[in-house]
Amino acid sequence: MHLNTLALETSRPLFTNSDQLRVAVHTSAEGARLVDCGVRCDGGLEAGRIMADSCLAGLGSVAMGTGDPSVWNGPWVNVRTDQPVAACMASQYAGWQIATESFFAMGSGPMRAARARETLFEQIGHVEQAEQVLGVLETGALPNAEAIQYIARECSVATDKVTLLIAPTSSIAGTLQVVARSVETVMHKLFELEFDLGQVVAGFGQAPLPPIAKDDLAGIGRTNDAVLYGSHATLWVRSKDDELRSLVDRIPSCSSSDYGQPFAEIFARYDRDFYQIDPMLFSPARVTLMNLDSGNSFTHGEPLPKVLQKSFAT
Repeated sequence: MHLNTLALETSRPLFTNSDQLRVAVHTSAEGARLVDCGVRCDGGLEAGRIMADSCLAGLGSVAMGTGDPSVWNGPWVNVRTDQPVAACMASQYAGWQIATESFFAMGSGPMRAARARETLFEQIGHVEQAEQVLGVLETGALPNAEAIQYIARECSVATDKVTLLIAPTSSIAGTLQVVARSVETVMHKLFELEFDLGQVVAGFGQAPLPPIAKDDLAGIGRTNDAVLYGSHATLWVRSKDDELRSLVDRIPSCSSSDYGQPFAEIFARYDRDFYQIDPMLFSPARVTLMNLDSGNSFTHGEPLPKVLQKSFAT
């Protein structure tokens, strides 16, 4: 199971149907393939869905649907995977801050498995030597030469073996691919709680798709609120009931002392520094654990529609 190869195959429609999907494919001077899904072009829902599927390394499926209208009477983003560790933790998790002197982006996708410098890879495995890599960048600018060279060097590939899918948070595709992380957030929360992720067999989640924000800062607020106060993630696991019963109360976003305010307000209170915010906040509003060994399930957490209404209206 080669994550980068699977992701490149999954992302192929972006290259072959770029006009239809309203994306633009560029080859940089360094030979990297840059797929603009919302920086200088419109992008769209299907481009965002393909971005999200590619970010899962093709090991999951993202689709639009409907959800609880009492929480959000608009479109929802559903995600499912039968390979939650590989898809969500080794690939989709935005664990790489790509920062050079003149460029910044949050990096996700299977290029992280080729780089493998995050400590979580020591526990989850899925490290790979790749001939080509694919990454997803959440940013409002196309990467420059310095950033492309840095990514290639960190992933141990030539610059012409790098493919990057790029969209700002304040775009249709960018908003959708961020909101498609309801399962990823609960997986990462379990990792932080030191639960054995090898016991997780499958995952399904859904989160509201908010209105597209006027700028990236507002977009960061809305997309985080969609997950923190609107999403519901379900995991199928093999474990002991007592362990899951004691664990489930610690997973949803309500377990954090920062819970209850729109994310934009929380972000401002911490001087826009993600790493000062309580890490226990970043998880779905509601979580269900289904024990395949006992047939019992455990649920905790509730959505906060009033917070969503305030966030999505500003």
